[in-house]
Amino acid sequence: MRIGTNELLIILAVALLIFGPKNLPKLGKMFGKTINGFKKGMEEPEESDDSEEKAEKKAAKKDEDEE
Repeated sequence: MRIGTNELLIILAVALLIFGPKNLPKLGKMFGKTINGFKKGMEEPEESDDSEEKAEKKAAKKDEDEE
């Protein structure tokens, strides 16, 4: 299901009525940051798994060095 031009205009008009013209830029900026953070969060699990493995290897090596 796709949102057409008419539906988008209605949504924007309702948002303008609810939040007012002064808060719409803040709302858009906050929404953009949220989407950007979500996208980065979806990409990070692969990288964080690698960093966790490296941390475990460092801890194991440190334990071996202490013995």
